[in-house]
Amino acid sequence: MTDMDLVNAVSEGRPRRSWTFTIGAVIVGLHLLVGLSTLFWTPYDPSAMSGGRLEVPSFEHLAGTDRLGRDLFTLIMIGSRIALTVGIGAVIIGGLIGITIGLIAAFASKTLDDMLAAGLDILIAFPTLLLAMLIVASSEGASLGTAIIAIGIANSAIVARLTRILAKRVLAMDYITASRISGTTWLGVVIIHILPNIWPTLLVNLALQFGLAVIAEASLSYLGLGAPPPNASWGRLLQEAQGTVYSAPFGAIAPGIALVSLVIGINLLADGLRDIADPTRRRRS
Repeated sequence: MTDMDLVNAVSEGRPRRSWTFTIGAVIVGLHLLVGLSTLFWTPYDPSAMSGGRLEVPSFEHLAGTDRLGRDLFTLIMIGSRIALTVGIGAVIIGGLIGITIGLIAAFASKTLDDMLAAGLDILIAFPTLLLAMLIVASSEGASLGTAIIAIGIANSAIVARLTRILAKRVLAMDYITASRISGTTWLGVVIIHILPNIWPTLLVNLALQFGLAVIAEASLSYLGLGAPPPNASWGRLLQEAQGTVYSAPFGAIAPGIALVSLVIGINLLADGLRDIADPTRRRRS
């Protein structure tokens, strides 16, 4: 199915508007707006002890303060920026590596294709977080850049396998043979036929990888393998709040709500993209 066929099928079937996409876009957009705003403004200096220790939420401190007296709402705002930075960076790295390997496997000989497929299956068998931990542990030290690279590499195997499957399906079509007979190079086949036909499914998968990257970053930070202080990662905030979870529960609840809301927004966005990209889906809103 070409891009024009996709457009015609969607226009003749269900409308392109998706409420899940809209709700997801609003949630992710709010996090993006909050994250970008921290580049220019925050309610308090994130490293300053602007209040007493473990204060409850108030007009001065909307989410209370942590055990050091820092404004928790400010730290959560900065956590949005870190989570989005890691998610975007990991998706770009994982997408570039995965799509490249997947296309190579689709065009490779049977022996090389089988070797690459087996290697991808082995990597996918390992949990993303475990692979990311191994990559971070083998590097010079924990940092935001290391976390982005580690999560991106860990997620690339899933993208590569999906790209390989989709590309092989397109290469089996009769119009690919006709295109080659007409003189189109293999690079032209990739640009003109393969990528335009597989991007809807890849886009949905990359959106899901975004959510997994956010969770993986929070998990790495919780374990002390993510962005080091003074970066206010949600995972680090959860780790710091676990000792006072009974006496000051909002220190754990607030970053937890932020993390869950972003992941839910990303999943809704991915589900909406699936509705838009796949005209065969029929959902009752």
